[in-house]
Amino acid sequence: MKKTITLFTLLLVGIRVSAQQDPMFTKYMFNSLIFNPAYAGSKDHMIVNLLHRTQWWGIEGAPQTQSLTIHTPMKNDRVGLGGSLVFDQIGPTTTISGNLAYSYRIPVGKGKLCIGVQGGGYNWRADWGKLQRLDPGDPAYQFDVNIWRPNLGTGIYYYNNNFYTGIGCPRIIEYDLTKDRTDNSAIYAKQYRHYFYTIGAAIPLKGNALIFKPSALVKSVGLDSKLKKDAAFERIGAPTEFNVDLSLFFQETLWVGTSFRSAVEVFNKKSTYDSVDLWFAYYLSNGVRIGAAYDYTLTKLQKAAGGSFEIMAGYEFNYQTRKTVTPRYF
Repeated sequence: MKKTITLFTLLLVGIRVSAQQDPMFTKYMFNSLIFNPAYAGSKDHMIVNLLHRTQWWGIEGAPQTQSLTIHTPMKNDRVGLGGSLVFDQIGPTTTISGNLAYSYRIPVGKGKLCIGVQGGGYNWRADWGKLQRLDPGDPAYQFDVNIWRPNLGTGIYYYNNNFYTGIGCPRIIEYDLTKDRTDNSAIYAKQYRHYFYTIGAAIPLKGNALIFKPSALVKSVGLDSKLKKDAAFERIGAPTEFNVDLSLFFQETLWVGTSFRSAVEVFNKKSTYDSVDLWFAYYLSNGVRIGAAYDYTLTKLQKAAGGSFEIMAGYEFNYQTRKTVTPRYF
């Protein structure tokens, strides 16, 4: 049965990009390596994390995303290595990306400044046969697409026991995703450069028994679009998205939080409310970490969708000493 893909998919692959292309995560603090390679090794022990996200549950063809990250410091304490794999499906389009990350950590005051780079590749596929098209002759959907491209990314990250901040660009190189065309129709599909800025703190309220952890993530695409020579790509319709998160960490075991996601359209000078989110993570005594999140949609999509949800599982290799050494909150 052919799928009916909703309007957001058509906007994603149509004449102009009007949405963020890189996937969003409510529990972004658990897979930071995906958007900033400088994060590799910053936990001072090996850590593995697997996360699944279903966005706008109930809408056929809505985004489905899975991510796997692993990173660790090396014997040389200044070096961190990591790897990430992301599978992202939106309607008839699928993106698979994999990267290896390297981070060099420099002591600065009571913390460390990390400079990271990553390299890898990604595959972008579009199977237009899954669409029910109003115009079967639409030239934008005449040819299926299967593109492989190399990737480079970079980032910086600073952290100490009670504060962190960083900025990452996981894909520096921008690629045209359209198939070579022989006609003159103005059809554009391009992989844009995304920027991610993070900041957060850990504030002890009752020693290590209760920690208050506010954080924020800002994601923007096309910050440098005005510098482009190609006028067709100078104005990007994607808004700047931000998440503000407030959470409590109990007894270094139970972590519960709530967040608010919104967006600001720079060119139109408008803001939109996206969702209010609830989430938790629980650390088992053997090093396993599990968690889940639910997003309540604040847009008109709430009438058709049951919100969004994430489930997560991870493993931290310092579980034998975590209770006896200085705790690491980030």
